[in-house]
Amino acid sequence: MWRKASVAALLALAVGYFYHGSPELPEQILQYITLPDLQSSSQSPNSLEQVISAAWETLITLPTRQWSKVAVGVNACVDVVVSGVGLLQALAVDPGSGLDHEVLRSKEDLREAFIHYMERGAAAERFFSDKEVFQRIARAAAEYPSAKLYVGGNAALIGQKLATYPDVMVLLCGPVGPKLHEMLDEQIVVPPESLQETDEYHLILEYKAGEQWGSTQAPQANRFIFSHDVSNGEMSSLETFVASLEEFQPDLVVLSGLHMMEGQGRELWEDRLKEAVAAISDIRRDIPIHLELASMTDKDYMNSIVQEVLPIVSSIGLNEQELLFLSQAGDGPHADLTSWKGIPEVGRVTDILLWILEQHGRSDPSSEADLTRIHFHTLAYHILATVDGYWGNQVAAVTAGARVASSQACGLQSVDVSKVELKAPLEFDSSHSEPQEKLSLDPAEPVTVWRRGNVTFHLTPVLVCKQPLRTVGLGDAISAEGLVYSELKTQQPF
Repeated sequence: MWRKASVAALLALAVGYFYHGSPELPEQILQYITLPDLQSSSQSPNSLEQVISAAWETLITLPTRQWSKVAVGVNACVDVVVSGVGLLQALAVDPGSGLDHEVLRSKEDLREAFIHYMERGAAAERFFSDKEVFQRIARAAAEYPSAKLYVGGNAALIGQKLATYPDVMVLLCGPVGPKLHEMLDEQIVVPPESLQETDEYHLILEYKAGEQWGSTQAPQANRFIFSHDVSNGEMSSLETFVASLEEFQPDLVVLSGLHMMEGQGRELWEDRLKEAVAAISDIRRDIPIHLELASMTDKDYMNSIVQEVLPIVSSIGLNEQELLFLSQAGDGPHADLTSWKGIPEVGRVTDILLWILEQHGRSDPSSEADLTRIHFHTLAYHILATVDGYWGNQVAAVTAGARVASSQACGLQSVDVSKVELKAPLEFDSSHSEPQEKLSLDPAEPVTVWRRGNVTFHLTPVLVCKQPLRTVGLGDAISAEGLVYSELKTQQPF
């Protein structure tokens, strides 16, 4: 120890001597000299992760006016979570090359689609059309040694998260079987019309960052979801959901499950989407509606949702893949990108968010559209984009969403800074094209705010879990937290 102290003292004297003669020298010297680490870990300066996590806690405050009754629908199921590589090996499927499939029809389609997304580290959800083959795979998944059963479906997961707030009463409409009903929080109200004799099962094939199968290696942890789910696929609970609102009298409606209809074929989804739009339009206009999107592959179907559904909801939640696909389907900004490379560029993301609010929302006060809020989430950062004058407490809302992503991915109730890392860029542009503003992220004040026209953007980094335990349902938890901490600024009808 005394040797370290002596060396440090001599170096300090030397640097001081040179500095007296030439103030520029120490900076040059220090490029080549590394002082010994004389500080213990308890004395080390706070990491960026510690600074951000501490700042979040001061920023996250509940709004003055909170939701008391939230109605959520309409997709609900039981998730069977299993190692993707492990299950496919148990099914005697060999690794090979990846290929995306809009609809899965066989074990081979499943293998190819799984590899396609695993090598990209991307999430996806597909419909499995063969009932008998799906049931055989589902049995193998349920019997797999490390398989776990969870509440599943965006609506049920959002309902579960909302129910952790004791002052919020939650109504859940969806196909609720006996196993799911048993797993739901006691605070959740399920109308008798939503109960059914059997559960709908969804298979969640997870993989870890760096996991390898054959020549495929996952760049990050994620999951591939598939099901043969007819009840959710037809949104059969939607009319029950809307009918139950009159008695329940919610002050917020959360809708999800539209993506499930895609696998039913164009003839069904065209007619069913018209019925869904009519049902959503029956909801009182003074009740805000949040729509949670999910993975889709049919551009015509996505474009129909963009044209017909987005203008009649108040808020949407989506991730980077859904955002880019939405833009591709609607010929929006950066539609020529085939996929994001690495962390999505903030400027490109905000170009698309602004386009959505300008073309399909109420950024123009004379517009008849209701959409005024978008909650975007990707692995490294989240953005809340809102039309000015409609939503308050968005600093708290965006940070609450990021905090739950950091803690839940690690399987914890709070953020453990030793288990997370900052991956967000510290500098970025407000747009990919002109005019663009150079922006930066201050870890001590970890929400960057800027405006484009009458749309305000709030960005906060995510402290990414180094070894995530479960990625399923993160998007739903993020959107639920963001809604809990959001407040309507005005009581005018949407």
